[in-house]
Amino acid sequence: MKEEKLESLFERLQGSFDTEEPLHGHRQRFLEKLQTNRQDAIPLRSRTRKWWRPLAIAASLAFLCLLGARYLLPGPTVEQRVANISPEISETGFYFVNLIEEQVRELESQSTPETRKLVDDTLLQLAKLEADYKNLEQDLLKGGNSKLILSAMITNFQTRIDLLQEVMEKIDSIKTLKSLEDENYTI
Repeated sequence: MKEEKLESLFERLQGSFDTEEPLHGHRQRFLEKLQTNRQDAIPLRSRTRKWWRPLAIAASLAFLCLLGARYLLPGPTVEQRVANISPEISETGFYFVNLIEEQVRELESQSTPETRKLVDDTLLQLAKLEADYKNLEQDLLKGGNSKLILSAMITNFQTRIDLLQEVMEKIDSIKTLKSLEDENYTI
């Protein structure tokens, strides 16, 4: 079918083809025109590329900066996220943490060879309670029952404070017993 169309095209155009030789110097004139067109075209092409390259570089740098900021800059801490959920727990937590740290310093200052084991056991129990508190924070962030979790967090703080007070009372009683006994008394 295509051959028929081509054949009919050639039959229709027969006699209208230019079969004459071009004038003398045609080739040279053609090459000169071609050369001047190339010289005009190169600056146009380079002009269009000149604005594109810095724009591409700037876009790439902006993308890399955003990507770096996403992965390198720290996001909100667990404490900040908990404070967003419940501002009251962050204030309460700040108060309890300061109180607990103060009592731990006092406990460590009261440590003697006789009470060292008691102090070490207390610090171990406090570390376990702190780990439980961190788990409660994670549960709160995951969207658990917030009232129940907040209550458990406050109970955790109170348990730590009660533990420290009991240990301090035991240390005081050990010191009292030791001072009452006469260590230098010989029979």
